[in-house]
Amino acid sequence: MAERIEQRLEERIPELEQLERVGLFTRPEIKAVIKKASALEYKIQRRALHKEDFIDYIQYEINLLELIKKRRSRIGYSFKKDEIEYSIVQRIQGLFKRATGKWKEDVQLWLSHVAFCKKWNMKFQLSKVFSAMLAIHPNKPALWIMAAKWEMEERLSSESARHLFLRALRFHPECPKLYQEYFRMELMHAEKQRKEKKEFEQAKMDLEVFNYSEEILHGELARIVYRDAIQKIQGAEFHLSLLFIAKLFDFTVDLQKEILEKLQAEHADDPLTWDYLARQELELGSLPSSQHSSKQTKASEVAQKEERCCAVFDEAVTSLPTEPMWKCYVTFCLERYNRKTNSEALRQKRLERMLSVFSRAHESNLLPEELYKQWLQLLLELNLSERATEVAAGATKRFGPSVDMWQTRLQVLIQLNSDCVAECFEEAFKQVKSKDSLSLWTLWVEWSEGANSKEDTEALYQRSLLIAVPAVSVTMKEKYLDWAYRTGGYKKAKKVFTSLHENRPFSREFFKRMIQIEKEQESCKMSNLREYYERALREFGSADSDLWLDYIKEELSHPQGKPENCGNIHWRAMKMLQGELVENFVSKYTLLQTGHS
Repeated sequence: MAERIEQRLEERIPELEQLERVGLFTRPEIKAVIKKASALEYKIQRRALHKEDFIDYIQYEINLLELIKKRRSRIGYSFKKDEIEYSIVQRIQGLFKRATGKWKEDVQLWLSHVAFCKKWNMKFQLSKVFSAMLAIHPNKPALWIMAAKWEMEERLSSESARHLFLRALRFHPECPKLYQEYFRMELMHAEKQRKEKKEFEQAKMDLEVFNYSEEILHGELARIVYRDAIQKIQGAEFHLSLLFIAKLFDFTVDLQKEILEKLQAEHADDPLTWDYLARQELELGSLPSSQHSSKQTKASEVAQKEERCCAVFDEAVTSLPTEPMWKCYVTFCLERYNRKTNSEALRQKRLERMLSVFSRAHESNLLPEELYKQWLQLLLELNLSERATEVAAGATKRFGPSVDMWQTRLQVLIQLNSDCVAECFEEAFKQVKSKDSLSLWTLWVEWSEGANSKEDTEALYQRSLLIAVPAVSVTMKEKYLDWAYRTGGYKKAKKVFTSLHENRPFSREFFKRMIQIEKEQESCKMSNLREYYERALREFGSADSDLWLDYIKEELSHPQGKPENCGNIHWRAMKMLQGELVENFVSKYTLLQTGHS
């Protein structure tokens, strides 16, 4: 191994001599490089190889290249790059090759090699890296796309890119992203050839020499990809994705027409199709007008376009009366309403339209649950209190088991200072499952704290503790204790804690909060802290090493503490804790003893 390392170091001598000779590095720096390289070489020549050692070596060499670059810039020296940088780059390539050969499954390592080759413009080597990587990871479409894009954009080889896409589709015949990028590549290739042909025509060159195919120039290869893709992958969303790509190229009018006709024929029952058709009305040309149109005229044109969009949407919800279709319609109206405009008439029209569409979807029982919140917020902003109350009631009637819907309705009633809040809470708990009711209980007690007497609020807290769902009762115990301290001080908190300390289940936070409350008192008693810690350890001592350590810290730091108790606490902790928790406890306990002594 030593001979191999010596040989590797000797191979560095020419580049190091050049670095010193041209004044980029000093002799002490050269010695430091040799010393570091020797240490790194030893690590990667061992029998038991570690990936981190290769990464460290590669990173060191890359940093060395960056340093050389800065030194060259500083002294203005740009010669001898073949003897210096080329040698280092070749060494890095060798390290990457060994690393990716050893840890083939590490995609990030391959990508780092790709990035390095791109940075140093090593096209020939990068082509080999992509081939090796795809042979190992053919199951990752993103890598095929990356390789094909590089062939197309950097090597300007549409043939190689096409070959890669076709190979990728053999492995992933139903991958939408592969088809989308292949489709895009063929259109880019056609566009590139069209530009070339135009430039040659302007130069009055003989085009027969270049043998341009009219079919390729008109995007026929992309059309073939499209037709094959829709045979393999169904759905309006994929269809539309290809249409959006085609619209990026101005020579694809016929192709766009074919895609749109196919979309309407095969996916007329998909909301995305109708949504696209409706929004297309916004892109259609306006009626002829004077060159300098007034703001009022422009607003009128926008209003007409939006009316045409809504006419399509109206037809859509009639032909396809489904929740997703109404969602598309409502979303469109919200988007238009939120667009800025200086025309008050246009803004008012958008508002009226949006409220009308919300109402129609609601009356059809087809408004999605997530849109009710936006509607109610809008109604409250417009001070339409009665309508908001009515809509909220209708929403909970339709989505009875939904805790979010009830929470939204209750927030509306609370905001409006309604007299029906308590009654609505009672109704909500009849509909919502107990396991989902925590947010409602939290909202109820928070509202009660501001609206009801302390006695009523406490009765509510005590009622919440009866819920046979641990997640609810545990959290409400914490909130009850915190409320008691905020409203009644230490005595009230102590009383609540005493009434609950046998009422399982508990959380660590319940005991920690009581400990914190005790420590906030001027006359903090260690006897009380011991009681709280002991009760907490009874529940969580086998799974929380930090709790034991906190107890020991209290005995050591409290004026009434007894350091002699620490040994007993330590012995009990060792008996209850298991596995890694014991090791964690012992290491922290040792540090604690060292610091205290």
